[in-house]
Amino acid sequence: MSPSIRLLVVDDHPVVRHGLVALLRTVPDMEVVAEASGAEEAVKLHRQHLPDVTLMDLRLGKIGGVEAIQLIRSDQPLAKIIVLTTFDGDEDIYRALQAGAKGYLLKGMSVDELINSIRAVKLGRSRIPAEIAEKLADRMSGPQLTKRELAVLQLIVRGRSNKEIGSKLLISEATVKTHINSLLAKLAVTDRTQAATAAIQRGIVHLD
Repeated sequence: MSPSIRLLVVDDHPVVRHGLVALLRTVPDMEVVAEASGAEEAVKLHRQHLPDVTLMDLRLGKIGGVEAIQLIRSDQPLAKIIVLTTFDGDEDIYRALQAGAKGYLLKGMSVDELINSIRAVKLGRSRIPAEIAEKLADRMSGPQLTKRELAVLQLIVRGRSNKEIGSKLLISEATVKTHINSLLAKLAVTDRTQAATAAIQRGIVHLD
């Protein structure tokens, strides 16, 4: 009999985490060696247990899942991590895979898909469902926001006026308008409200 696949489960919702752990413990070739509710705990437990595969939620409070993936892989470059989340924005997907995730699954998937993905990633394969791959392709081919445009967009999402944005970023209102016109074009929207909606839906900006 082959050795069990050792798992670390990371999710900040206790009910979700406990349910997932209970499910995985019914699978004969899998063993949950640790569970974490936050990024710092996840990094610590990963270093302690060196699991074969880690299941990682994206929203973990102050430090998010992408940052947790980066921290784990900086410590263990060969770490195999699957993102398991409700968020399917193209920016979320892009950031997670850039950080080194080997899989990106949505919590609405079937149990069989989850189990098969864990086994595949354990063997060194990637598991990216077709709909996720399509969104990633769109993200990769689209125009990229500059750091300044992203900063302006974050403040738009938080309801700041052009004057407030200029004051915060130490730039003139005219420069703010230039950045806004550019990011509207890149996001393919026509006004600030649509820009804010697109930013949240795509995972470009997250509301605290």
